[in-house]
Amino acid sequence: MEIGDQKLPIKMLNDRLLVKIPQGESERRSTGGIVIPATAQISKRLTWAEVVALGQNVRAAEVGDRVLFSPDDRYEVEVGGNDYIMLRERDLHAVAASRIESNTGLYL
Repeated sequence: MEIGDQKLPIKMLNDRLLVKIPQGESERRSTGGIVIPATAQISKRLTWAEVVALGQNVRAAEVGDRVLFSPDDRYEVEVGGNDYIMLRERDLHAVAASRIESNTGLYL
C-alpha cells in the first residue's frame, strides 16, 4: 500500500483472505467452443481464485491454494495497481491444493 511515496506492508486480519482471479478466468468457453464473456450473467455461478495472503485465524487454506467462492460474497480492492478480492474464510465453498487427500474423486 502506498501513502504518498511511502510503501507500507499489509497484514491480513482474523479470518480474511486476499485472493486473485487468474487472468483468462474472466471469460469461459462452452463445450461447443463458444466464448462466453465475463459480462454474461449466470445466476449463482461460483468462482475459483488463488490465495495470495491470509489472516492468522484462517485454518482451511494456505497461500497458493485455489479456493471456490460466490461472487456475491466478495469485496474488491486495488493494491499496488493490481485488483484483488477480500473474502472471509466462512465464505469459501472449497479449497484445492496438492496437500489435500485425494479421496473425493474430484480433481482440478
